[in-house]
Amino acid sequence: MTASADARQDVRIVDSADVAASARIGAGSAIWHLAQVREEAQLGVNCVVGRGAYIGTGVHLGDNCKVQNYALVYEPAHLEAGVFIGPAVVLTNDTYPRAVNPDGTPKSAHDWQPVGVTIREGAAIGARAVCVAPVEIGRWATIAAGSVVTKDVPAFALMAGVPARRLGWVGKAGVRLIERDGRWVCPQTDESYVEHDGVLREEHPA
Repeated sequence: MTASADARQDVRIVDSADVAASARIGAGSAIWHLAQVREEAQLGVNCVVGRGAYIGTGVHLGDNCKVQNYALVYEPAHLEAGVFIGPAVVLTNDTYPRAVNPDGTPKSAHDWQPVGVTIREGAAIGARAVCVAPVEIGRWATIAAGSVVTKDVPAFALMAGVPARRLGWVGKAGVRLIERDGRWVCPQTDESYVEHDGVLREEHPA
């Protein structure tokens, strides 16, 4: 449990969760059974950390993020507002993982430099997907379940596979866009997007 978070109003931390005293937990957030939130982690308002999930040291979650059961968010990951992390997702932090150094001695924290995954506003990472750091996931992109992301992902991209490749575009509603009269249109919201040189932009941004 945590001294600082417990004192906050409207924060729910169940008894079996392990939350460091130095973690900052925003109002309205909930941390569920067996989850661990490490030192100096920052969670915005109305975040949810599911059962058995791990939030690493100094990881930043923006407002309204959801980290589902047994997801592993290793430092120094940075998630902007409204990011969805599905069950058992892994955000890595070691480009060249080894348990030992070339001389056979055990690796310590001083023997490697963590690198992070950055996930921009509204993006969603499907169940059991792996994002291999360093990599950036663009705004409102969707990563299909079971995918392995090894390269930066553009905003609004729909990615799937091992390694993940772009299959199409999605809008803010998460629905695959359809092409109509030279534009990409969301069949659910009718919002329209324009593609240029592999980049998708909202036609009438808010």
